Amino acid sequence: MRRILAILLENEPGSLSRIVGLFSQRAFNIQSLTVAPTEDPSLSRITIATSGDDKVLEQIVKQVNKLIDVIKITDLTERSHVERELILIKVLAMNDKSRTEVKRITDIFRGSIIDIGKQVYTIQLTGDAEKLNAFVETLSNETEIIEAVRSGCVGIARGEKALRV
Repeated sequence: MRRILAILLENEPGSLSRIVGLFSQRAFNIQSLTVAPTEDPSLSRITIATSGDDKVLEQIVKQVNKLIDVIKITDLTERSHVERELILIKVLAMNDKSRTEVKRITDIFRGSIIDIGKQVYTIQLTGDAEKLNAFVETLSNETEIIEAVRSGCVGIARGEKALRV
């Protein structure tokens, strides 16, 4: 089962490595990991997307919660939430036909072309993983993908629930 964990912790050297260490000790794979300071520069928020056995994940959550730097941890998959990813993708756009098709597909998916070269377009798109996967598949049927980079999942609970001190 896919899980999204949000962790609020002190913004200190080594905090991230201790959390990642717990996952590796249990041979648990991290599908994506994003981390950045919050509105309070002394705190960071980590979002981890993972999947696997519920019992192992429950143990990891309990052990992460015991770490001295960790303030709070929540499993976003257990509640209503919003999640997004960012993709930056370079595609070959050598002639008018391919440029027009790249522009059309980008518009359909509500992306934006952020850089234009002589033969290469760089596109930015945000959305959930399914939308990004569909975009990549559609684009690859029309032109050559030169390079792609994805941010990984970030998520936030809907409504008044918040991960804060």
